[in-house]
Amino acid sequence: VYARADDPELGLAVTRAWNDWLHDAWWQPHPERSIPLGITWLADPELGAAEVRRNAERGFRAVTLPENPHKLDLPSVHSGWWDPVLAACVETDTVVCLHVGSSGMMPMPPDAPMIELGATLFGALSLDACANWLWSGVPVRFPGLKIAMSEGGVGWIPMLVDRLDYIVGHSGHGRRAWAALGTDLSPSEVLRRNFWFCTIDDPTSLGAAQAAVGTDRLMVEVDYPHADSTWPATQAFLHDRLSGLPDADVAALTYANAAELFRWPLPPEPRPPLPSPT
Repeated sequence: VYARADDPELGLAVTRAWNDWLHDAWWQPHPERSIPLGITWLADPELGAAEVRRNAERGFRAVTLPENPHKLDLPSVHSGWWDPVLAACVETDTVVCLHVGSSGMMPMPPDAPMIELGATLFGALSLDACANWLWSGVPVRFPGLKIAMSEGGVGWIPMLVDRLDYIVGHSGHGRRAWAALGTDLSPSEVLRRNFWFCTIDDPTSLGAAQAAVGTDRLMVEVDYPHADSTWPATQAFLHDRLSGLPDADVAALTYANAAELFRWPLPPEPRPPLPSPT
């Protein structure tokens, strides 16, 4: 929205002001409660990179970018236009968060139930975005880049891994296209190195996603305060969903992976569970 301002100077000033508000009014009063995730200026990659660096200097750990910027009439991730922003993210160890729907929803018939169908197709949006970022060569050019797919679930990951390796291993065109990106790694290896994924509730596919990319690349998401949220019964919900997993996997999924990705210190002792709301 800010990048579309008729006055670019005003749009940039409002972008910076939003980040200042997040830092000063939202995060700093209780810095142990949340991980600061900023926005950046999308209309100029050099100014966008500068904003990433400014935020990183004061403790921000992440920045959100459009999952498919070409859908917002911005240059695509295939263009190289975003490289200054991404270089700043690698330099500052800032995680790029691609939130589902941040470039709009899937095309739907006008008489479809928009909210319900849109939410059903979240995984398709994340699959689309992840495939575009992977084939753009961005994670090949920036091997240290950390990309978190937010709110899209994990059920689509095994299919993507299988499809990527099949295309490159089976198709001469796919093999040449991947080789042209300049890496000896397979697409699935790059996926496992550069991407992290979030699950709200994927009971039939969580195990397959663990096998496809590794437990260390998956994180539980609560999604408060949206309709998908497991709050206020999150702990009971997760106990039911994860009770069959090893303790190490439960710890990794529920907090340890996120703490490592976002460089967030954990308390020396786990806090006792909160009483159930009445």
